[in-house]
Amino acid sequence: MADHSKKDIQEWWAQNPMTYGETHGQASYKDGTFEIGTREFFDRIDKEFYSWNQPLHDKKPFDRLFPYDHYREKKVLEIGCGLGTMLMNWARNGAECTGVDLNPTSIEQSKKRFELHGLTADIRLEDANYLPFDDNQFDYVWSWGVLHHSPNLELSIKELFRVLKPGGGFGIMLYSRESLYQWYMTDYTEGFLHREAKFLSPLELNSRYGDGHREEGNPHTWPVTQKEGLNLLYPFSQDASVKVLGTDLDCVLRLMLPGISSYIPKPIIKSLARRWGWSLWFNGTKDV
Repeated sequence: MADHSKKDIQEWWAQNPMTYGETHGQASYKDGTFEIGTREFFDRIDKEFYSWNQPLHDKKPFDRLFPYDHYREKKVLEIGCGLGTMLMNWARNGAECTGVDLNPTSIEQSKKRFELHGLTADIRLEDANYLPFDDNQFDYVWSWGVLHHSPNLELSIKELFRVLKPGGGFGIMLYSRESLYQWYMTDYTEGFLHREAKFLSPLELNSRYGDGHREEGNPHTWPVTQKEGLNLLYPFSQDASVKVLGTDLDCVLRLMLPGISSYIPKPIIKSLARRWGWSLWFNGTKDV
């Protein structure tokens, strides 16, 4: 298995921040290229990110996942804040926000975003394995698509629960190793058809063809199964549960079944998404 240092991971993500652009790390989209750090840039990446996750929005972005009203004026922490889209929405809904990330580009750009929007948050360059906060400090902690890039997921989970208050809520999105995306895009297309599995370990294969696959992949990506994720959470949360988010299914089916996927009835796609989606949303409360 590949063994990349935190420095490797930090440097890669600093050079390739999650912009949701046509090329990973760049601010180029179908409607043009934007200058990173401008209001127009942040508005454009938000538009893209929201469109990827449309089923998770009702009246507000991601309000089908996040209980904003319950944590108004309470302390919330995002582990891996990226360029600040989700943290901004919590701040707009009245939470006392803290965001951490291993990537200095993310910290710089998230601070710019909050300044441009006239919002406040404590945004810091930190390692999820060693959070600089007191025990039981936050009312709600979440992480979105980040911790599967950590070489020590178990330690990150322990730290998340250490800083979360007893009875506090949490949400963690991790990639699914049992997804249609994993099976078709990584294991079948790259691992089998392109014979990459002969040369790469499972970890190397997932890292190479995970985020940034057009740029030779990122240093570390290891999706989990539902059982693995819940086993990590149960020592801290007896009500931990998992929901499969299949917002990727339309794209995967278009690649698998070009010209045919558009005729698949929506109820069937939704059913597939609930079982074989790429994103797992683990949530619950910390034991009292």
